[in-house]
Amino acid sequence: MNPKLFAGMLLDLWDDVKAPTVLWQVGAILLACSLGWALAWLIRRQFAGKAAQGVAVQFRLDGFGRVLSPLLMLGAVVLTKHYLVHWQHVNLLRVVIALLSALVVIRFVFYLLRRIFSNGGQSGSTLRAFEKLFASLVWLIFVLYITGLWPDLLDLLDDTTLPLGRHKISLTTILQALATVAVTLIGALWAGAALEQRVMQIDDMHTSMRVVMARLGRAVLILVAVLLSLSMVGIDLTVLSVFGGALGVGLGLGLQKIASNYVSGFVILLDRSLAIGDVISVEKFYGKVTQINTRYTVLAGGDGVESVIPNEMLVSSPMQNFSLSDSSLRLSVQLTVAYDTDIEMVLRALEETARQVARVAATPAPLALLKKFGADGIDLDLGFWITDPENGRGNVISDVNLAIWKVLKSKNVSLPFPQREIRILDDRLKPQPPA
Repeated sequence: MNPKLFAGMLLDLWDDVKAPTVLWQVGAILLACSLGWALAWLIRRQFAGKAAQGVAVQFRLDGFGRVLSPLLMLGAVVLTKHYLVHWQHVNLLRVVIALLSALVVIRFVFYLLRRIFSNGGQSGSTLRAFEKLFASLVWLIFVLYITGLWPDLLDLLDDTTLPLGRHKISLTTILQALATVAVTLIGALWAGAALEQRVMQIDDMHTSMRVVMARLGRAVLILVAVLLSLSMVGIDLTVLSVFGGALGVGLGLGLQKIASNYVSGFVILLDRSLAIGDVISVEKFYGKVTQINTRYTVLAGGDGVESVIPNEMLVSSPMQNFSLSDSSLRLSVQLTVAYDTDIEMVLRALEETARQVARVAATPAPLALLKKFGADGIDLDLGFWITDPENGRGNVISDVNLAIWKVLKSKNVSLPFPQREIRILDDRLKPQPPA
């Protein structure tokens, strides 16, 4: 940056505004911005047309489209300034270039942050607050830049030093180091998010392997970004050996459970004993697997309650997976009928009734059995199969029971219930009449 070139930008701009030739700059700016906007519109329309035809276009028009327009406008204005500077002053164009540059930086950073940290396309309050803070900082730099105060601020930061051990480091160096680390980490996180999205779209790969590759890819990118940023700011990487030793001691002494959960998470994903969408039961928890993270797994129960299960529990404890190799699941309902009932007729009616329930599988066919001769009646068992346990078990059992109740009532089949009689044999226990 040349301070002499930009120190009088506002004064030079005022001189251009008073000159009649400023109309050429205004017209050039309007033309360049119109061309940039029109080109951005054509590009968005072209990619939207390809996406509508089913072509795998990962351009993210919903986010990057906001960056594309000011970026193309900036390019058109810069190109216009390059040719117009040979005939007249272009101070107004310089201000517009600085303005569009600030807008491009803000929107591009917003695009990256929302791709990385947004949840289902929704940005949280913390992310929105950081975006406002970053935008305010960029506009402050823009104001300092066009007023000529930016070089003076850099000199002030460079002259201000902070003691760090036996050395002194200027604020400029510290801010440059922080900016370098932030840029490399954001780039690594964005690349990790893009890699995860691409990997999760591979249909030929098992879900667990896709999650493993996405997690490992993001971890490797973050590690490379950290090492690269440390090298760029002048930190010797050999000091990390001490940190690695301390981390190993910490894992050995106080972080066994955390380390075990992380290792168990990768074991679960690699041995394919569990995948997203499976219906499992472990200890007292039952539900559908919705997330498999490196430390824990989330089960969504039928009652809407989400259970966070440590991965170590899924590895070390017995687990029932209702959809590991086959999603078919056998359910049964029990009922008791009176002794004077036509059992063969009832068994046939139960099997036919179960077949008519929507979620009951046709193969294997429902089967009704006589279990035993009970104290109150004949105990029957109706077994049937379903192929979608992830949709719940209680609702299909309720549908089958309701259908059985209607059929038995239509056939006048009695469902006995326990009845007990109490007889008082000792006259002294009888209530005495009032005197």
